[in-house]
Amino acid sequence: MAGAGRVAVVTGGAAGIGRSIAERLAADGFKVAVLDIVEGAAEDAAAQITAAGGVALGLRADVSDREQVDAALAAARSELGSLSVVVANAAVALQQPFLQMTLEQWNSTLAINLTGTFNVVQSALPDLVDAGWGRVVLISSSSAQRGAPNMAHYAASKGGQMALTKALAMEFGRSGVTVNTVAPSAIDTPSVQKKRDAGKMPSAEQMATFIPVGRTGTGHDIAAAVSYLVADEASYVTGQTVSVNGGSFIG
Repeated sequence: MAGAGRVAVVTGGAAGIGRSIAERLAADGFKVAVLDIVEGAAEDAAAQITAAGGVALGLRADVSDREQVDAALAAARSELGSLSVVVANAAVALQQPFLQMTLEQWNSTLAINLTGTFNVVQSALPDLVDAGWGRVVLISSSSAQRGAPNMAHYAASKGGQMALTKALAMEFGRSGVTVNTVAPSAIDTPSVQKKRDAGKMPSAEQMATFIPVGRTGTGHDIAAAVSYLVADEASYVTGQTVSVNGGSFIG
């Protein structure tokens, strides 16, 4: 198996895209540390992954809190071993017109989406560098490539992830560590469904009419891209943005 007993950390791993990634990496042979802010959610996800034959550990952590991140990764090392893969997926995607956006809303979004990414990657990277092998994948968004009305804070945070990807890829390339980002678009997740139920987004059927492949995406589509990027065979791919969007736009 591709994972060969290596340890992968997935933030926001209890639901949606993160859950799909955690399940796929476990199926690939990785031991997976599932981090999530929702009380009990990471543990439940890990239990289900374990029941399906994988190896997983659930840990509650708010990625915007460095002490919580450090404690969670220390627990992952203690239980599973040295870290090899980091998938920074945890994020919030709230809608708010720019002129009505408060500084608190701006700061809280960047604290989770961008500073949270900094926290988990910086905390984990020494393991990867010491081993001379590692994979970092940031889950960004097409919003950073094409813009997103009423989501300036979200788009800015995801653009920051893309820039961080390139900077880290250059800094750690000779350490055996690759750093890439996956930019999803039109992915069906529980949070997206909540927005549809609230009338804030069109239906999946309506969205599919604008997507060349004729459907919206799933978490499995994103997980497949991550699975490739963290494999040994992807050692010559770094500093890249992999757009997984069904061809919905050129970006």
